[in-house]
Amino acid sequence: MDPENTLRLCEFDFDLPQELIAQYPLRQRDQARLMVIDRQNQAISHDVFAKVEKYLPPGSCIVLNDSKVIPARLLGRREKTPGKVEVFLLKKLPEGDGCSYEALIRPLNRLELNEKIQFNGGSLTAEITDIGKRIVRFNRKNIPAQLQRHGHMPLPPYIKRADEPLDHKYYQTVYARKPGSVASPTAGLHFTPALLNALREKGHGIETVTLHVNLATFRMVEAQDITRHKMHTEEYSLTKKSFVSIQQAKTEGRKIVAVGTTSCRVLETSVEDPSRLAGETDIFIYPGYTFRSVDVMITNFHLPRSTLLMLVYAFGGTKLMKKAYARAIREKYRFYSYGDAMIIV
Repeated sequence: MDPENTLRLCEFDFDLPQELIAQYPLRQRDQARLMVIDRQNQAISHDVFAKVEKYLPPGSCIVLNDSKVIPARLLGRREKTPGKVEVFLLKKLPEGDGCSYEALIRPLNRLELNEKIQFNGGSLTAEITDIGKRIVRFNRKNIPAQLQRHGHMPLPPYIKRADEPLDHKYYQTVYARKPGSVASPTAGLHFTPALLNALREKGHGIETVTLHVNLATFRMVEAQDITRHKMHTEEYSLTKKSFVSIQQAKTEGRKIVAVGTTSCRVLETSVEDPSRLAGETDIFIYPGYTFRSVDVMITNFHLPRSTLLMLVYAFGGTKLMKKAYARAIREKYRFYSYGDAMIIV
């Protein structure tokens, strides 16, 4: 199962200087640096993302995750005291009146059952209906519209600043269509409309899938034997048209390019099975996994001890990927959500 003997958690750790964690996006998305990792030749080279087409196999099928980030952070106050409260919406609950959400709530230990939190001076309120399960119920039904007016973009905790107006644009891919993510599928942040059009003109196909990224993406693995880690689930879907196009590309010998670990997880979940075009996936990909669908991957640089890093190690090979990360630190690449990219061929 693990020919490289890398199933111990410590194998997925590394030290990253804080100054390499990108705090702001590049205004020109496609000018991010691009590390090119060649598995066949065990080689690493450097370029700029705008030239990514140079490294794609001819006639590739590029698969994008079109999930759209929602401004899921609400900043409010307790109704009876002046205390501040943050409510980070994770998932809309299907039952009941349609106004209830699972959420992260801070400071939860100071709040009481049935306590109300006020937002925007009280025009929007949320009542805590279950402290253990962190459930809140709003006084309005059209919460997505309320979030657009009052919500903040859910920047990850390693970005040490408050969200700004620019994040509503740059923490979103240019092809985002389906609202539902509380974290951005960041590998796609480097694409521009012009670059996507250029890829089509070069003969590459572009298909979309949807995987709504939830906060569990950032959860660190704690099990010392990573095979004991319980993987989070995320909702995904793809259309029959996209499924057929991807399968046809494979039949024709064209390579499948996953843009991001999210697209990769959808492809590896649904591969060759049209009955699995929607649902929840908890697929956990780590070294030793045999990829059945993805041939090339575009991704950012990921957190240590994360399932995302484990997936990338599985795809690129542990030895080569460790070398790549060490090189990225030495060459001062920008890391994480607003950071630089790599393509693994």
